[in-house]
Amino acid sequence: MLVLVLLGAGHLAVAGQQMKYGVSVKEAKPAALAKAKTYVWTNSQPSFDKGVDRQIVAAVDRELAARGFTKLDAAPSDVVVTYASLSRTDTDLKSKPAANGMLREYAVGTLVVDMRDPANRQSFFRVRMDTPIDKDPAKLEAGINAAVAAMFEKYPKPKS
Repeated sequence: MLVLVLLGAGHLAVAGQQMKYGVSVKEAKPAALAKAKTYVWTNSQPSFDKGVDRQIVAAVDRELAARGFTKLDAAPSDVVVTYASLSRTDTDLKSKPAANGMLREYAVGTLVVDMRDPANRQSFFRVRMDTPIDKDPAKLEAGINAAVAAMFEKYPKPKS
């Protein structure tokens, strides 16, 4: 299952290790992706915030269109796309405690986008982004667009 973790409701304080942020590709099958031209969305773990859900879907649609994909309203398609998102609170264990003894905390979003074979649900491309986020609604859409663009920079390039 594709898990996109960005902007969910849960919070988690991380202790004991320094978190790594950025994009990681969990699966890539360039040969299968080279043949794919159409996609449909399938059920996922959407953001609880419907506005954020729309922004994530729009950002993924934009990136797929830029790679030559056509979105279909219903199956059959060459791939099915899904995402999952959540947010958490990380604690900077190396920060100096504030006057109240608390360490610096910041919001982190995780987003996973998965493109799968509609026949057997095997992943063709699964990518994950973990990044500090600004929860200010005025800045959220720009952050989502930047995160999804960074994720799709890892999309396999077609062979020339």
